[in-house]
Parts: sequence; structure tokens; C-alpha cells
Amino acid sequence: MEEKTEIAVPFRNHRAGFVSIIGKPNVGKSTLMNVLVGERMSIITSKAQTTRHRIMGILNGKHEDIPFQLVYSDTPGVIKPAYKLHDSMMTFVKGSLEDADVVLFVAEIGEKVADHEVLPLLKRADAPVVLVLNKIDLSDQEHVDAKMAEWEAAIQPDAIVPISALHQANIATLFDAVITRLPFHPPYFGEDELTDKPERFFASEIIREKIFLNYRQEIPYSSEVVISEFKERDDMIVIRAEILVERKSQKGIIIGEKGEMLKKIGTQARIDMEAFFGKKVFLEQHVRVEPDWRSKENKLRQFGYDE
Repeated sequence: MEEKTEIAVPFRNHRAGFVSIIGKPNVGKSTLMNVLVGERMSIITSKAQTTRHRIMGILNGKHEDIPFQLVYSDTPGVIKPAYKLHDSMMTFVKGSLEDADVVLFVAEIGEKVADHEVLPLLKRADAPVVLVLNKIDLSDQEHVDAKMAEWEAAIQPDAIVPISALHQANIATLFDAVITRLPFHPPYFGEDELTDKPERFFASEIIREKIFLNYRQEIPYSSEVVISEFKERDDMIVIRAEILVERKSQKGIIIGEKGEMLKKIGTQARIDMEAFFGKKVFLEQHVRVEPDWRSKENKLRQFGYDE
């Protein structure tokens, strides 16, 4: 009697994959990430280089009766490194491209196509590229059509989707462009997981966002926030945070006259934390000087800037 040969049946009852969101600083990557996931995962300010880490946001659902799991990665804006910190940030970008099943290349409507900083990085991606033309609310249809044709000629992406992340315009079209290019695969994470980052990471990011919003010039870029204690109790979360700066003069600016500025960012951060965690928060902040931390590999590893 002949032995039966088993034929492998392709996995066809679940889609799952990694979607990397890349682009220059301030093109709306973090806003788009938050819209796509439906949660406020990434901090948003008008200043460049706000995002320093690769932040994953996990979305589960069904599309045309097929369950899916989308793992979005918000990445730092592509820049020419000036510090070892920037090198680490660009490592996060490159790593997300190597993992990607779909790449969302976000460009804003006013960007020039020629000599774009992201184009060399796209060569690293062995995945479909969807060009997301953001901020179309700042332009007219004729200009949008012209830009789409320009990008099509330059990089021949798998799809071009014009959107306004801020006004959530055309997001459904973008979602369809992503989901239909996602491979059939079992889920990578549990259904109740929203991100790969721990809660204390989001606590530090919320404080860092307030620093970006309240201070000018070099202060936001010279600052780092480390959560030294995160204790969850029945009635509240107790958080102790260290705000690190590179120079003593910056410490004085962060604290402000009679501690008013430090109190202000603490109050703003606590309100956002309570909304994010759904619980009362006791927040204690300290400021200390860590000279040239952006250029020290051991400090960057300590602060989580490795992959």
C-alpha cells in the first residue's frame, strides 16, 4: 500500500505583519500612527525629532471576515546624525525597515522629491512601499495630483494614498492599501496587547512631551526622562521621574524660578498620565545633570537606545 504524502496547505485564515512608518521629521508620522491604532501611543509636538524610539502599536480586527493583526512601528524622523543618540535613532529606523511586511513612507504635500533623505533607506526594504502623501488639507486637488505624479515617476511605489492624518481624511483607503498587502500569518502578539513598550516608557514619554512643549532652543533635545519608580496601587500609581540635562544652566531653566516651570510640566504630565492609565497618579520629579549623555554609548544603552 502506497504511503500518503501530506501536502502543506498555505495559512489562509489570518493576516498578520509589521508595518513600518518612515519619513522625515515633522511630516505627521506620529499623528498617523495614533490614528491608525486608535490609541495615543506616540507623543506629538511641532518640534522636529520628538520621536526617539521605535514604538509599536498593535491593532487586531477583521477585514472581509478574515482576522488580522497589524503591528505598526512609529520611527524617528530620518536625519543626518550629529550625536551618537541620532545614530541610535537611525538604527531604529533601519531595523523597522528590515522587519517590515509593508512600508508606509510618509511625505508631506510640500516636500521636494529630488534628493529626499528617505530614498536611500527605501532600498533596504524588501516589502511593498505605500507612499502616504500627508497634509493634503493644506493644498488643492491640482497640486495633490501633480505631487502624486511626481512621486510615481521618482520611486514607483506600490500605491500612493493622499491623506490628512490631522483631519483623518482618506484613512480608510490607506487602511485598505495596507491590509490587502499584509501576508497570511498567525498573530505575533496576544489580542489584549496594544504595544511592545512597558507602562513606564509611556510615563517617561508623556513628561518628555511636556518638556518639548514648554521649553525652547536646545533644552528639549538635551533632556531625557528616566522613570526610577513605577508602583501601581489599588487607588493610584506612584511615579518618580528623573529629568536629565547636559549642563547645570539647563537644570536651572527646567526648574524655573521658585520651581514654577518644573511644577507646570509635572501638572500637565500628571493629567495626561491619569487619562492614559485610567487611574490617579502621584508624580514626583527630580532634575539632575548628566554631562554629554547624548554622546556616551553606555548612557544611551542605559536609557534604552539600543536594538
